Amino acid sequence: MTTPGPLVLNDRYTLDRAPLGRGGMGEVWGGFDAVLGRRVAVKLVRLSDVPEDLAELERRFLREARVMARLGHPGAPAIHDAGVSEDASPTRRMFIVMEYVDGIRLDDVIAETESLPLGWVAAVGAQVAAVLAAAHGKGVLHRDLKPSNLILCPDGAVKVIDFGLALLHDPEVTRLTRSGAIIGTALYMPPEQVRSETATGRSDLYALGCVLYEMIAGRPPFVGDTEYAILEQQVNARPIPVGKLRANVPGDLGDLVAELLAKDPAKRPEDAAAVYRRLVPHVSGAHPLPRMADQEASPLRMYADVLTRVLHKPRERAVDEAGGGPRASRAEMSRVRREATALARDGRHADAARALEAIVEPGGRPLAVDDPEAVKIRLLYANVLAGGGDHARAAGVFMRLGDDLTARFGAEDERVVQCRLGEADCDRARGDDGLALRLLRGLLAEQLDVRPADDPRVLELRRRVGELEAEVGDRAAARRTLADLHDDLSRDAGPEHPSAIRVRERLERLGP
Repeated sequence: MTTPGPLVLNDRYTLDRAPLGRGGMGEVWGGFDAVLGRRVAVKLVRLSDVPEDLAELERRFLREARVMARLGHPGAPAIHDAGVSEDASPTRRMFIVMEYVDGIRLDDVIAETESLPLGWVAAVGAQVAAVLAAAHGKGVLHRDLKPSNLILCPDGAVKVIDFGLALLHDPEVTRLTRSGAIIGTALYMPPEQVRSETATGRSDLYALGCVLYEMIAGRPPFVGDTEYAILEQQVNARPIPVGKLRANVPGDLGDLVAELLAKDPAKRPEDAAAVYRRLVPHVSGAHPLPRMADQEASPLRMYADVLTRVLHKPRERAVDEAGGGPRASRAEMSRVRREATALARDGRHADAARALEAIVEPGGRPLAVDDPEAVKIRLLYANVLAGGGDHARAAGVFMRLGDDLTARFGAEDERVVQCRLGEADCDRARGDDGLALRLLRGLLAEQLDVRPADDPRVLELRRRVGELEAEVGDRAAARRTLADLHDDLSRDAGPEHPSAIRVRERLERLGP
């Protein structure tokens, strides 16, 4: 008996003897591109095996190629080719030729480690959020995000694969999805998708929440004996908070996972970029996971590190690194600080930021906080960025400076409070009141650990938290916060003190 040879598509792509796996719309095979001499992955569907309208399926399958090709993000496999096989076989085959991704599926990583180090949880989640931000920005939803569709490469990079269920926000493409069909995987499916309602970018965020939950807890948020039981929980049940399943989960990370898993899409984070920003502070260096190579030698990491440094170089002013190292002298820092202050006072915030950047972040790394002059100039840089309307960058500068000060001097350092308040103000200016509120609540809890409840800084924080709770619509929490604050102010300073009057007027506006 003759053993059949490997399948060859269009006299160019020779497939392996067995598939790598099965995706939402077909099998994925490893293969070899004879023309360019490289390893590839080929997604293949035998149309004769699919009992539905072939013309519709062909449109849907080619749509995947267009979706992935237009995505063009390093966190998703590059598309090399797509078409219909032209070999002599009577079976019509459609195929997409993609970049071959060498790595480990996240579900296998979770199975080996049970639960990932929290630094890796954030690193994986932030990378996925970055891919989703790019995809959603081009009108593309994934709709089947799950650990088996995430590949962790040896250098720590994450690839999001299998956009076969992706949906373009396009009326013509939308009609290609059959009415009433439930598309996706039960363990990671958002409630609106279970109900066959319209999916949005926040539907992918729910799935990302399921993935984060599983990386932290070692199990999905909902499990059951049948797919129906799991889907019913996705719609109606609330998961056990991850903080109760793993003691070392930071409160803000647990809050993020809970928000991502909100049943109402409107209560989830605004977009993938917001999720990215909340995960990045938790990313930290960690030892390589099982079967991962030494990340320090990664060409991708080398490339990305240079790009980051280039993007942080000023446009018009460069650090003179030839004469004595990247760090400026204290005299130079003082001179530039005075120059930038004068520029900002004249409304020239962009010029002030450029003057400061070379001093504040020499070589792309911020100055250490062991020198008071370095702290002053970093704080000025953050304020100049905020004053010029660049609130996203300013929030990052405030955040890093606050983290560095906390690590070096502790949370009781008064400059930490300045940084956290500045970061919250920037978040509010960007329209993310929810993130600002979470930051202020965390700061208040942190300060109550190191200061008495009647400390003026703590009292001011309590007022800001209560007023922001009211502004985001959490009236019950606002009433509790402000009423407790009013009682303390009235007792300590008297009911007619201006601070007590201000809080009482705010309470009256809230109503009963």
